[in-house]
Amino acid sequence: MALTHFSSLRVLVAGKRPSARPARALGLHVGDWVEVRPLEEILGTLDAQGCLDAMPFMPEMARFCGMRFQVFKSAHKTCDTIHTYTGRHLQDAVHLAGLRCDGGFHGGCQAGCLLFWKEAWLRRADGPRETATTVESQAVRDGIAGLVRQTHSEDTPAEEPRYRCQATELLRATTPLSIFDPRHYLRDVATGNLTWQRLLRGAGFALYDKLQRLRTAWRPRRGMACAERPTERLNLQPGELVQVRSKAEIMETLDDGVRNRGLSFDAEMAPYCGRTMRVLRRVERILDEKTGKMLRLRKDCIILEDAVCSGLRCGIRRLGCPKSVYPYWREAWLRRVEGAPGEGVGGAPDATAACGDCAKDERQVPA
Repeated sequence: MALTHFSSLRVLVAGKRPSARPARALGLHVGDWVEVRPLEEILGTLDAQGCLDAMPFMPEMARFCGMRFQVFKSAHKTCDTIHTYTGRHLQDAVHLAGLRCDGGFHGGCQAGCLLFWKEAWLRRADGPRETATTVESQAVRDGIAGLVRQTHSEDTPAEEPRYRCQATELLRATTPLSIFDPRHYLRDVATGNLTWQRLLRGAGFALYDKLQRLRTAWRPRRGMACAERPTERLNLQPGELVQVRSKAEIMETLDDGVRNRGLSFDAEMAPYCGRTMRVLRRVERILDEKTGKMLRLRKDCIILEDAVCSGLRCGIRRLGCPKSVYPYWREAWLRRVEGAPGEGVGGAPDATAACGDCAKDERQVPA
């Protein structure tokens, strides 16, 4: 057994290809229980760059080895937020409930991306388990150290490191997805990612948006702010309650590009207008997916608990994307709410809300 552990480790140290073949695809669906395989087994599936099918297994994921989780979404499709803002196909992968990257080995990135799990890194389980069966061995520690070395691009300067993560490598790990191929929509329903009703609702939003764009092609979408962009300094902290302002109020803070000081108000954010939410954290640094460089945010940028992209209002090219990214909020779009902890928090966003004049088909990049 020890020999197997160290042969897996040599893949990351000496650059050899793994001798172990990835396990057969599990055909997982939403709600299925799985157990993350031991790190030694996962290392055996990785190439010299710490990847399987070009998808990195990141050191932030190692702490979940031996633990059981439910499948949150099938990741057979995802979206390109680097270049074309279109759908991409990913083979044999899922998102697990509640498992997001904490950025611990990537410069403290605070984007909180859902982790991609290749099915070869998992095995089916019959339900939850109270404790994990992890063993802290020297091989495990050495394996994690090898994964950490793969988080930096080669020849990266120490004063300005370039990181590698699942987000930066997404284009290499995926293939283009045609909006005219019905199979991925059928798979959305078959895996439990979407119901027929939600899929048709998303298609309706896309059609409405297309018609709106054709009807208003002679004039661009515009915010209502004057040259001086409205700001509000609430100094919000994690755990505080806020109410998202109405769409009309938010439009008054946006410029002609539907932005407030460089940050767009995305169509996926419109359903949260008027709702009471809880602040998850202030965002001060995120990785630039295009370059791998760390972006330092100088202006207020907030993430709210349970406020995520639904994949239904971002247009036909990304319809059904299950990444559930956190949108970024300016404090000018929020107002502080005084109330008891938990009061008025939660619930799903309005599934019928549309925002024809909000930003779409672009990456929300805070300044």
